[in-house]
Amino acid sequence: MGHIAAAQGAPCPTLVLDGRDLPADREALDAALGVARASLRAAGMGHVLKIALISPSSHPMFDLSYRFVQCIPDPAGERFDHLGSCGHSIVASTLIADQLAWVPRLAPGHRIRVDVVNNNDRVVCEVEEVRRTGGDLTVHFLHEPGIPLPELLITGAPVETLRVGSREHRVSLVSMGNPYVFVRADSLGVHSRAELFADDPGLFEAMVALRHHAAARWGWPATSAFPKIAVVGHLTPGHISVRAVSVPWWHPTLALTGATCLAAAAVVPGTVVHEVAREAGTAAGTAAGQTAAGQLDIETPGGTVAAIPVLRGTADAPHLSWVSVAGKRAHYVGALTVELPERCFPVHSRRKEPKPWRPVVTV
Repeated sequence: MGHIAAAQGAPCPTLVLDGRDLPADREALDAALGVARASLRAAGMGHVLKIALISPSSHPMFDLSYRFVQCIPDPAGERFDHLGSCGHSIVASTLIADQLAWVPRLAPGHRIRVDVVNNNDRVVCEVEEVRRTGGDLTVHFLHEPGIPLPELLITGAPVETLRVGSREHRVSLVSMGNPYVFVRADSLGVHSRAELFADDPGLFEAMVALRHHAAARWGWPATSAFPKIAVVGHLTPGHISVRAVSVPWWHPTLALTGATCLAAAAVVPGTVVHEVAREAGTAAGTAAGQTAAGQLDIETPGGTVAAIPVLRGTADAPHLSWVSVAGKRAHYVGALTVELPERCFPVHSRRKEPKPWRPVVTV
């Protein structure tokens, strides 16, 4: 039985499966996920390209074990990318865990602690409001103990130069939540909010080309959806304006991990995001070397996202402790039967469900 939940601002809903019912072997797992995708298409939900594999965590510090898989459409056949994470799918998984009664019934103030298998991230989903079929959450991406700011830089440098064709671009490669390539909007000839948020195929193709060049230069697989890429600029007073690419087109807003990574990049002196944050006059970018951090208002095509990076340590050696992203709304969509071949099931003794399932609706 699969379950589907949708987080507001995500490119598509997420199919959530019990990870204990799936094989550990990568080839067998991909075969099983291919069957799940066929079930989605048969149900008229072929647009669901995000898959989350969850289970009650055996670790005493966590409630859920979570693994993300991105389906990548391809004329030669669908592929599954296991390299990154997805914050919107974590939010969706939290709602499904509540539907399955794996966690105490969600209520304001409750916190669900998630262990991300893909990259060892530690994420806490804090409930702000609950409705019958969904709720609003604040999501905290933790580093405990805090991580020194230079360690957020993938190459060790706040800015790198990347040549695409005859043009050179200043980019920053930062990793928190997911690895991102950040480039200034003016570097791609974008100088206004209207230009940034227009449905411009030329800008999209330029960003994809830049992402591919970054992946090739710094060693990511050409077939992967990672690293992600986002264009940043100060185009609205007090805001950082952002446009990002998803699979297979524009992201309607900004990935939750993207907001997290951008907030982290804003407090690292010298990055292109820090430059833009200073131009916008945000607390996170008031002056190079300062440890004060405050809320970042991130303007996206689908609305504004608030992210708060929290620093600890001294002014000479600040550490990033966590990034909080507020106002993530999600709702439960329904259930889906996935009939896996017997060979797809792992060999294990019969397990006992943590609690009886509550009734669910069917798509």
